[in-house]
Amino acid sequence: MSVKVTLLGDSIRLIGYGKHVPAMLGEDFSVYQPSDNCRFTFYTMRMIFDEWDNIKDSKIIHWNNGLWDANDLFGDGPFTKIETYTDNLERMAALLQRNGARLIFATTTPVRPDTPNHTMERIREYNSAAVEALSKHGVIINDLFGILVGDVYKYIRDDDKIHLTDTAELICAEKVCRAIREAAAKL
Repeated sequence: MSVKVTLLGDSIRLIGYGKHVPAMLGEDFSVYQPSDNCRFTFYTMRMIFDEWDNIKDSKIIHWNNGLWDANDLFGDGPFTKIETYTDNLERMAALLQRNGARLIFATTTPVRPDTPNHTMERIREYNSAAVEALSKHGVIINDLFGILVGDVYKYIRDDDKIHLTDTAELICAEKVCRAIREAAAKL
């Protein structure tokens, strides 16, 4: 019998590590992930509502949010204020834990220094707030930021300065799989 896993998250999941995780996990796991980009936290909550029938029986749920939320789209501050971001994350954790799923949250991946509308300082701030908020709820933290921040020129694409290179996709997918296997061992 395979363990059902759901992957939720923005394009770092959708066009990044999520492409590789099902094959890497193998037959012991059944992986579901929406075909849509879950974008920012409010959008992800809506996605949870829309996809509930596909999510509700998952034993493990791995998700990420943050790049959209921390993005300063118009030069007037982040798209989602940090207090709203953490409130939304805690609300999602409560929703996703209703049926007993083990939750894993991936920190927001770094960006290149010359990325428009983003700063590493803000991403660090949002990651720190997310870790603090979600750790109180027993959510496992998967630090994708930490494994990539040492060489953003190698791991973050040059064309858009946000998305993962092929190498980083595989590194993140391996780390996601490791976190999922560790959570599965404790079921």
